[in-house]
Amino acid sequence: MRRQSALLAFCGSAFAGATVLGFGALSDPLPPDVTYRPLPTMPFSEVRKIDEAQKDAVMRRQRSLLERRYDLSDKPMDNVMMSGGMKPVQDGVRVKLPEGTTWEDLAAMTPAEIKDRNLLPEGFLPLPHVKQATGGQVFPAHQIDEIHAREARDLRRFDVDFDLPDNLTPEFPPPIFLTTHPELGDVSRGQLLTIKNFYELMNGIITPVQMEGLRLLLTPFPQEEFNQTEDRKVADQSTGVACLDCHANFHTNAAFHLTPDVRPQADRFRLDTTSLRGLFNQQIHGSKRSLRSVEDFTEFEQRTAYFNGDHVSATRKGVNLPDRPNQVAMMAQMQNIIDFPPAPKLDPFGRLDPARATPQELAGEKVFMGKGRCAECHVPQTEFMDNNMHDLKLERFYRIGQVFNDFAAMPDGPIKTFTLRGIKDSPPYMHDGRLMTLADTVEFFNLVLGVKLTGQEKKDLVSYLLTL
Repeated sequence: MRRQSALLAFCGSAFAGATVLGFGALSDPLPPDVTYRPLPTMPFSEVRKIDEAQKDAVMRRQRSLLERRYDLSDKPMDNVMMSGGMKPVQDGVRVKLPEGTTWEDLAAMTPAEIKDRNLLPEGFLPLPHVKQATGGQVFPAHQIDEIHAREARDLRRFDVDFDLPDNLTPEFPPPIFLTTHPELGDVSRGQLLTIKNFYELMNGIITPVQMEGLRLLLTPFPQEEFNQTEDRKVADQSTGVACLDCHANFHTNAAFHLTPDVRPQADRFRLDTTSLRGLFNQQIHGSKRSLRSVEDFTEFEQRTAYFNGDHVSATRKGVNLPDRPNQVAMMAQMQNIIDFPPAPKLDPFGRLDPARATPQELAGEKVFMGKGRCAECHVPQTEFMDNNMHDLKLERFYRIGQVFNDFAAMPDGPIKTFTLRGIKDSPPYMHDGRLMTLADTVEFFNLVLGVKLTGQEKKDLVSYLLTL
């Protein structure tokens, strides 16, 4: 019944006039129960007109949800910067508590009590896409502006904008570290890699095979919202997007989209761009698909319009079919030499060197390895991951099927363990970016895992995570 209600709610917004927004009809309504995306039913000029008229209301609605869930203000840590040294790491818990509760109160309750009393902080629930009925990739302004300036290619959508403030996103452009040349440090020279400058920046540093792989990773190919067809979401016909449009400098710029693995549309959860640092040690790829090699992942996304998981729609737009033995292998060769940022306080086994770490960092490591149970999945010896999928069963704490901005909050299911190396560089956190800071992440897992950390243990744990 709850699932049916969620689908009806989505259907109502998509067909009955988007009553939440107060408009006539959405420009691209989707039946709530289809597998394949239907062909457009309106001329592009009409679609654009409707989308542009709705945009302000769409963004106001999402901003209202974000401000209800989080403190979005700029509160940098003292003297703690991301790896490029240009952007401070944000401090403090940003998820807002239900009125009259404390974190200690919640930690003392059972999941059933929290669920029955509807006390799970809304910021711990899955985060909706800025425009769920449409979905698709949404890029932050700095990526849009830089690509437009360097390549005269426009990633700006006319129907939505990026929804998080800049202070809660990664450093831009992020530094690039290579396993083949750790002595060089950041090889980006403070620039964003583009199709225009990659050769000059990397000439003499990488091999011919890697250079060709890099060229392909920077070449735009047709994608669902960025293409030449009439269902695009950019004003001008576009050549598409490149792999490194999201994975800026092989890291992440916090661009997001919807998971390709779930249907119907109302259930597709938001998916944040992950960092490609340390890909050499990862054995599964994709938050849910568990593709077994970076070659599989690269080829699959190229064939299915990147993260829309629809090969039929992709073919209509001009799908790119990369050659597996040559092109895909070369792309993988380049991706597999991207390293993590330096962590000078860690020894070769991923443990803190007592001669370099502070007492608080060492105390945090003890929590990480013991009471906090973090190391059971984030194994230090394997770059703080375990190459497995885990289901946190968060639905123990909330009522399934609640609808937020046309998104039906369903169980997340198994999600792969993400590496914690260089984690201070990668806000927001979780697969959908629902947690704004490391302190939020500690509170989330303290509650979900039921480990009952003290206030000091939480602070120590955050201090430790900053060393990774």
